[in-house]
Amino acid sequence: MGRNNKNFRENGKQYEQRAVAFLEKKGYQILENNFYSHYGEIDIIAKEKETVVFVEVKFRSNTKNGTAVEAVTKQKQQRLIKTAQYYLYCHAEYYETPCRFDVIAFENQTIRHLENAFEVE
Repeated sequence: MGRNNKNFRENGKQYEQRAVAFLEKKGYQILENNFYSHYGEIDIIAKEKETVVFVEVKFRSNTKNGTAVEAVTKQKQQRLIKTAQYYLYCHAEYYETPCRFDVIAFENQTIRHLENAFEVE
């Protein structure tokens, strides 16, 4: 049986809100939530000091199908990179700003923040 997509999206939004609160507590400035392009979506775009941070939020209630971090596959990374490039194209004020990709992973009740989780190749 398939999962209920509405409940899954609502659950995802709750985790994204928790991730926003977590980042704000660490001093990040949230620039945008759920930035969409035809390449894909970036859950959170934030600024930490002088760095623009593109954040992917993942959650897993158990790890039988892999960890939350493992869900950010090479294919997903490529979509995030293209979406980030489009964001920078649309926001010229950040075009020369250092950028990085982070992952915030929720597994059970644990939160992991992987800074610079992957690089543009």
